[in-house]
Amino acid sequence: MNIFDLPPLNATLNGLSTGFVALGWWAILRDRKRLHITSMVTALVCSTAFLTCYLCYHFGMVAAVGEGSVRFTQPGWIRLFYYLLLATHLLLAFTILPLVILTVIPALRARFDRHRKMGRFTLPIWLYVSITGVLVYFMLYQWYPSTHFEELKRRFELKSRAGQGAA
Repeated sequence: MNIFDLPPLNATLNGLSTGFVALGWWAILRDRKRLHITSMVTALVCSTAFLTCYLCYHFGMVAAVGEGSVRFTQPGWIRLFYYLLLATHLLLAFTILPLVILTVIPALRARFDRHRKMGRFTLPIWLYVSITGVLVYFMLYQWYPSTHFEELKRRFELKSRAGQGAA
């Protein structure tokens, strides 16, 4: 496994987080509190694992090839759509961590009135960020594969071979 294997793992963790957040929401609407707690804790674990892998990927890319992100190389209207999607995703992604913390703390303190109030605000943003994260992955790596990503992988392989030859 190398740094280039992390994007599908990140998308999987994001997808799992989406599923568990949705299940937690479904559960609390039906007053199934244990399932709600289990689902939301699992979503939090998946999101934490995602954030860890995401940061490792981007910092690892800088260390491996000198660039921390992959450019979307598809031309035309889909490029505009991708960057609009990415912009809204990133903007809300920066807000979701503090929102989740501000939603979890009242639950831990048994202040369920505050937890419910924050949850109504946090839930749709968490779902949007998770879903658009998966969409960004599919657009960048699957549906419209970035030629820039392939170039970075070749650069990494050449650098790795050169390092092995020196050993």
